[in-house]
Amino acid sequence: AAEPVAAAMEAEGPGERWAPVGAVSAAEEEEEEEEEEEEVEGSWRRLRAERRRLQAALLALGSHFAQVQFRLRQVARAAPAEQRRLLRELEEFAFRGCAGPAPSEREKQEQTEVQKEKQRELILQLKTQLDDLETFAYQEGSYDSLPQSVVMERQRMIINELINKLDMDLSEDVATLSPEELRQRVDAAIAQIVNPARVKEQLVEQLKTQIRDLEMFISFIQDEVGSSGKVEDGHCECGGKNDGGGSSKPNPRPSGSRVSPEDARKMRETGLHLMRRVLAVLQIFAVSQFGCAAGQVPRSLWQKDQASRDYSPLIRKLELAVERVRQLAVRHQREDHVVGCPDLQDVPSGGRDELTLAVRKELTIALRDLMAHGLYASSQGMSLVLAPIACLIPSFTASPQAMHPWELFVKYYNAKNGQAFVESPARKLSQSFALPVTGGAAVTPKQSLLTAIHTVLAEHDPFKRSADSELKALVCLALNEQRLVSWVNLICKSGALVQSHYQPWSYMANTGFEGALNVLSRLSNLKFHLPVDLAVRQLKNIKDAF
Repeated sequence: AAEPVAAAMEAEGPGERWAPVGAVSAAEEEEEEEEEEEEVEGSWRRLRAERRRLQAALLALGSHFAQVQFRLRQVARAAPAEQRRLLRELEEFAFRGCAGPAPSEREKQEQTEVQKEKQRELILQLKTQLDDLETFAYQEGSYDSLPQSVVMERQRMIINELINKLDMDLSEDVATLSPEELRQRVDAAIAQIVNPARVKEQLVEQLKTQIRDLEMFISFIQDEVGSSGKVEDGHCECGGKNDGGGSSKPNPRPSGSRVSPEDARKMRETGLHLMRRVLAVLQIFAVSQFGCAAGQVPRSLWQKDQASRDYSPLIRKLELAVERVRQLAVRHQREDHVVGCPDLQDVPSGGRDELTLAVRKELTIALRDLMAHGLYASSQGMSLVLAPIACLIPSFTASPQAMHPWELFVKYYNAKNGQAFVESPARKLSQSFALPVTGGAAVTPKQSLLTAIHTVLAEHDPFKRSADSELKALVCLALNEQRLVSWVNLICKSGALVQSHYQPWSYMANTGFEGALNVLSRLSNLKFHLPVDLAVRQLKNIKDAF
């Protein structure tokens, strides 16, 4: 067994020897000695600090004991009248305790840090309790405004979005910047966005000026061609006009300025060729500089205000309004009196009873907001010359103009020739003699809608009432005739109106207004007698008085 061990030691060489078992290297010994020295030094520091505290406590105790002795001596030598007071003071002094040693600077700093930490924890706890209290009060309804934490969170979100949109450099801490420095940085970020837009507006104005000059030139060419008339044998047939005496007025244009048909054709071709070249140059410039082309609708036209596309709150608002009107109507019918009232004398406070207010202020407004979702006024078009640069002109690149739902009913009335239908002689005679114009046939929803719109226009337009007032009158009239669903359905089924006035993401275009019609149908079996001319009744009375 010893031979393999000896062979292994010879293979390792004479310079390599293993350390004895249990031996410790010099580095490890040094580390252990350093650790022991550090422990000893720490122990000495603690002992010295403890010694200082003991000395200070002993000194304080000795001083306190000396003061007690001194006061006892005073009591022993004092007069009997003063001894009671001195004994009371000695008792208070003895039970007061010894004054502690004065803390060192390090202890003072540690105490200050501990106190600051406690203050921070207390402030955080108070903020949390205040937020909880505001949230609870807001949820209970006794606190109108949102909790401060929610407001600050939304403000922080808005500020972050503005920083991202404006591409502001706020790598430094905002707290270290002065208000003037922050204002300068915001102005610089806004200028980076506004200045290119101003340059673009100036360029658009220059292009519009050139386009106007081009149109004037084309008009001049057309006037030259049109004034030439028919030229035969060098004479113009339209140059003079015969009066009653047979004399003729000579053409004021000199004979040398007459244009032959060939020259007129060449001028026309030259003008058209020049117009095509200018339009081509404008088209290339618009595409290269602004990224738009003829017939292209700017993408920002429909992407503005993405949050307004959610129509679920509008549906909920309509449901609440319909439910309130239905409850009021059922309650009125249970009380066995007429729902609403048509006469001024029967309407409390000028006709503004609870049911009438619910219909006009809640139901009509909810229906108006839902029908106005995605509703816009279609543009009147643009000239052929302006078409290639339509995306450069602010009037065509801005958001579409909003449109009131009442205007949609008026457009339907005009498209169906409502005035001609209502003012036909047969209908006028039937109204005068109270005879049915249809010969006993039922009145269709279309006919009743055209008649209702004409009635509202005839009563409200002379007094310049608002679109809201006219829509409220139409809704009251529809409820009285139990045709609210059928009249609104006629507007929804009018494809021309929906396609030309509703955006693709609107509630009307997406759902066909089916959900809202189902909600409104809850009022179809109820009978109403609501005032229709409530907005103009006082004005009519004043007019009749004079």
